[in-house]
Amino acid sequence: MTSVVFMGTPQFAAPILTAVIDAGYDLLAVVTQPDRRVGRKRQLTASPVKQVALEHNIKVLQPEKLSGSAAMEEIIAMQPDFIITAAYGQFLPEKLLQSAQVAAINVHGSLLPRYRGGAPVQYAIMNGDQQTGVTIMYMVKAMDAGDIIAQEPIPIGPNDDTGTIFARMSDVGATLLLQTLPRLIKGQVTPVPQDESQVVFSPTIKPEQEQLTLDMTASQVDWHVRALRPQPGAYFAHMNEKRTKFWQVTPLSEPTTAPSGTVTVRTKHRLVLAAAEGTQYEVNELQPAGKPRMEITAYLNGGGQQIKEGMQVITDAD
Repeated sequence: MTSVVFMGTPQFAAPILTAVIDAGYDLLAVVTQPDRRVGRKRQLTASPVKQVALEHNIKVLQPEKLSGSAAMEEIIAMQPDFIITAAYGQFLPEKLLQSAQVAAINVHGSLLPRYRGGAPVQYAIMNGDQQTGVTIMYMVKAMDAGDIIAQEPIPIGPNDDTGTIFARMSDVGATLLLQTLPRLIKGQVTPVPQDESQVVFSPTIKPEQEQLTLDMTASQVDWHVRALRPQPGAYFAHMNEKRTKFWQVTPLSEPTTAPSGTVTVRTKHRLVLAAAEGTQYEVNELQPAGKPRMEITAYLNGGGQQIKEGMQVITDAD
């Protein structure tokens, strides 16, 4: 039986692990990040990958730092046929990679060499790309730089966000992985080196990148909102003097001459705002500071009652 050590952490990786288990591979261990405190109650919570492992009575290793740890030495001693990673969250030392008897491979959420790094889906949506995908590649010491073994594209629709893409990407990644493993075992793959001239990086989203600004067009506001949904969310720092998250907007085709941040349409059920370059968008769902998410009708009948057409309701931060 082909043996596997699986390394992953978030929900994206959980269905991939489940697929490997269901396919009958011998899971020697699952390696994931230590339990973290999440939510308002700061409750200590196991990663989605750990939860799958425990459900199947698979050994779980959770080193805070993998390099030089007892957990790493334990994995090396196992001499697994495959080390498979999917959004694990740490670099793997060369010594560990070389312990895989067949291959150490990674399931990555982009069409490499575009979007190496920790936030490939977010950047694909934020940049207005029409497709992303899954890449299975050999692991090397450099980040996401190994030779490509297999790829599968995934379209990005106008209503997709990071949550919906990750859900589809997990299923595509699991299917592609199960198609690839037998070919690797039989030596039937022809890896393709990445074109270094086409490399684009996608570092982890920083807090300042969550802010929407008045120099964004309507499409850019939409891309940004969907890239940061379902979390952490995108916000304007000053909308009626409050920090306000926008959860859903719709770019409109009609142009406007109004300054960015100005109300161009205001009814009982609609709020349309001007954006950069003469564009405008309809706000469908938002969240003022200290309030729950709400549909635009609820907002306009509540805290937004004072909003009128022609008002400059959004200003840039000082």
